[in-house]
Amino acid sequence: MKRLAHTFSLSAFAIIIGMSTAHAERVCKVTDPTGTPLNIREKPNGKIINKLRNEREVYITDADYDSRGRPWVYLEGYYQGEYRQWGWAIREFVSCYDR
Repeated sequence: MKRLAHTFSLSAFAIIIGMSTAHAERVCKVTDPTGTPLNIREKPNGKIINKLRNEREVYITDADYDSRGRPWVYLEGYYQGEYRQWGWAIREFVSCYDR
């Protein structure tokens, strides 16, 4: 039952942020209020594997929560003409809009 509730909450979270689990439907930008590059992690609250600067355009392709219940998003996007899968970032530092 707990797994079903967790799956439902993730589905509801995906609807709230405006994405399907298969495709990103919104364009988003990194908006870290500290002005420093946003840490990108291998998993929610995991090891830092990259950093993205503010205003970098990204796509949210997955969502999850860490052990403290904070929402995280998986970010992908284009850099120098190549599509990249960057990793996980805390949701509050990514702002989205409709194209």
